[in-house]
Amino acid sequence: MPTQIPFRVVIDTNVIFEGLTKQSGACGLIVDAWLVGLLHPYISNALAYEYADVLSRLLSKDRWQEIQPVLEKLFDQTEFVTVYFTWRPSSPDPGDEHVIDCAMNAGATVVTSNVRDFQMVRRTLGLQVITPAEFAVQLANR
Repeated sequence: MPTQIPFRVVIDTNVIFEGLTKQSGACGLIVDAWLVGLLHPYISNALAYEYADVLSRLLSKDRWQEIQPVLEKLFDQTEFVTVYFTWRPSSPDPGDEHVIDCAMNAGATVVTSNVRDFQMVRRTLGLQVITPAEFAVQLANR
């Protein structure tokens, strides 16, 4: 049986947060798929710091200590991207710019619960952006 190439993706922070904290639904499935190697996730330094910052601020100290080793395992299974070029401004939310930069430099698809803020970059740069539910369907159909 031929080996399938994992999906090349950049996972937005909102998906990581929900996947690690609720551990159910499409976001939980995406985190589980990441942990077992079904994805080829890319991350930049800025995005890695955002994951850690958001989780450490929004979770209780005890919950953050439980989640931190899982986040570190995800980072171990991630390809870090050097951002050589930026396309700013590309989103009405300045916080999404580093997600766009990472995905464009990696040639990867963005998985986000907030596709609305990525509309301009979809039209102008052709960046593929999908919701967690759409991505879960793609995973299931493999």
